[in-house]
Amino acid sequence: MAATLQILAAMVIYMAAVIAIGVWFARRANTSSEAYFLGGRSLGPWVTAMSAEASDMSGWLLMGLPGVAYWCGIADAAWTAIGLAVGTYLNWLIVSKRLRRYSEKVGNAITLPEYFSNRFHEEKKVIMTIAAVFILVFFTIYAASCLVTCGKLFSTLFGQPYIPMMILGALFVLLYTILGGFLAESASDFMQAIVMVLALSIVLVLGTSAAGGLGAVVENAKSIPGFLDFFGIATPVTVDGVQQVSGGQPQFGQAGSYGLLTIISTTAWGLGYFGMPQVLLRFMAIRHEKELTRSRRIATVWVVISLAAAVFIGVVGRTLFPTELTTSSQAENVFILLSTNLLPPLLAGFVMAGILAATISSSDSYLLIAASAFAKNLYQGIFRKNASDDQVLKISRLTLLVIALIAMFIAADEDSVIFTIVSFAWAGFGATFGPLMLMSLFWKRTTRAGAIAGMVSGGGMVFIWKLLIRPLGGIWNIYELLPAFLISCACIAVVSLLTPAPEPEIQAEFDQVKRGG
Repeated sequence: MAATLQILAAMVIYMAAVIAIGVWFARRANTSSEAYFLGGRSLGPWVTAMSAEASDMSGWLLMGLPGVAYWCGIADAAWTAIGLAVGTYLNWLIVSKRLRRYSEKVGNAITLPEYFSNRFHEEKKVIMTIAAVFILVFFTIYAASCLVTCGKLFSTLFGQPYIPMMILGALFVLLYTILGGFLAESASDFMQAIVMVLALSIVLVLGTSAAGGLGAVVENAKSIPGFLDFFGIATPVTVDGVQQVSGGQPQFGQAGSYGLLTIISTTAWGLGYFGMPQVLLRFMAIRHEKELTRSRRIATVWVVISLAAAVFIGVVGRTLFPTELTTSSQAENVFILLSTNLLPPLLAGFVMAGILAATISSSDSYLLIAASAFAKNLYQGIFRKNASDDQVLKISRLTLLVIALIAMFIAADEDSVIFTIVSFAWAGFGATFGPLMLMSLFWKRTTRAGAIAGMVSGGGMVFIWKLLIRPLGGIWNIYELLPAFLISCACIAVVSLLTPAPEPEIQAEFDQVKRGG
């Protein structure tokens, strides 16, 4: 009981600090919709980089990714991490500067749908509407994954039922997001990024030491067929989804194959970055384009360290607690299990705040961007064009509440696997916006019709591949992001070439941005 109270006290201190940040920035956030949704383009390089990565990684970095490594070895987790690390670097290198320049050039766009719409000089806001709808759909799913993380965390720590704990986490995130907007979100994400990487590092070092050192961890992993193989995968022996235990040891079958097609499919996670609104908005919000080079270096180093630590924590957890987590859903608690067993309660509470940090940093981004998509792009952009800033802010807060309620409904299943939920939403954004982002920035011939075709085909194919094609198995068992991304690229190119070239002023604008003007 005393240990639980110490953990709770540490987390309350952390949560109070996060709320204080929201209150601090509330006055600045409420001066205008631009300040609320984009922080007035005032972020420095460190906050830009760290908040982008913290909001991107979410709770799956500390729960989902280690859980995958614990359950079936390093192949799935490591190839995913490699794809994400490469994608992070390329996104900052290729997209960031030109998007910062272009978004300001086309009517000072402050949301992603607004950028796409202004880029093609829309009169009828079809692109804006489609983009806003997809953002609402996929970010609601994304927010649900964060609430699952909150529910699992609080339920595991305090021994309380999952549903009330998930609702409690949702209420906290909602209150915080409503208070401060983008500036509060970015400032706290900077702090949370530091907490996350420290939490991962501390638990990894202590866990490796408790397991008898790196050699002991590696030897244990080698004893499990396919567990430490980049080109194979461990296969837990399960009955009704529960891993079997015999003689105090978890049971595994023969190693499964992990071929080239699977590797390509898994590393395709990196493609998602080109369409990830919570990251792209940071590019748009930095105060000076020239500072993005420093941000790129900071973000890449943070991502590499964090991803590597998260994967290896799963391996360490299998060594220390081989039979504690017997389903793929329970495996996502390995970070919590290590923290509460290896650390004094008060310190464990602060490390647990790392999970809370990851969850908050992502869910507030998802809720805020989804709310802006409706309030700014649909309500003001389509339904009520003369709406005042105050009305937009009020509608955005109402939208936050509705989205949170829907996300809570989706998150009500205690057996949800965070990694699975995140992977679907990630594919949705990557395929819907990624190809269009790249072509809108780098191909002058891209047309409005091509943009519409690319978004609809990419977003639609994510659902079709996931629900209808991938279940066929075999060569069709490919992560839905890859085929949907390629189909979206093809549709943009073909439709753009079949329709009249963009108007001269649009092409002139493109050339000016390309030259750095």
